[in-house]
Amino acid sequence: MRKITILFVLITALATQAKAQSAPNVQLIDPATVATPHGYSHAAVIDLGNCKMVILSGQVALDAKGNLTGANDIGKQTEQVFQNIKSILEAAGGNMNHLVKLGYFTTDVSRLQDIRTIRDRFINTKTPPASTLVQVNKLFRDDILIEIEATAVIPK
Repeated sequence: MRKITILFVLITALATQAKAQSAPNVQLIDPATVATPHGYSHAAVIDLGNCKMVILSGQVALDAKGNLTGANDIGKQTEQVFQNIKSILEAAGGNMNHLVKLGYFTTDVSRLQDIRTIRDRFINTKTPPASTLVQVNKLFRDDILIEIEATAVIPK
């Protein structure tokens, strides 16, 4: 938990510093390939000079039209979540190999193997990103079983 707090403070400080120094260093993006967010941006792209850091909001199993994929099916929901992450990274000029951190929030940690099986189709399993997984008793909607946030670093 302490590592998560330190990472959050560092990312928040970097984002705040980038915004404070010069607004052009931070770009908030909402690609058309994912559902339109309400009250937040899907990702913050931070120009760090020789690379870009992309901080993604938690992604859930909503398709581009905002419809839930995989009701009561954590495998299908996880696949849609990773498709959303992939789409956002591509819109930022990157790909799934640029992931450095994943944070999983699920309502049923006993389904971890199902989550990992889907994840392994999207990430580089030889050098996987850092990750955290927590079980929660509820996400923002009763039919959402998993939410994944991500951070990527894309070289220029």
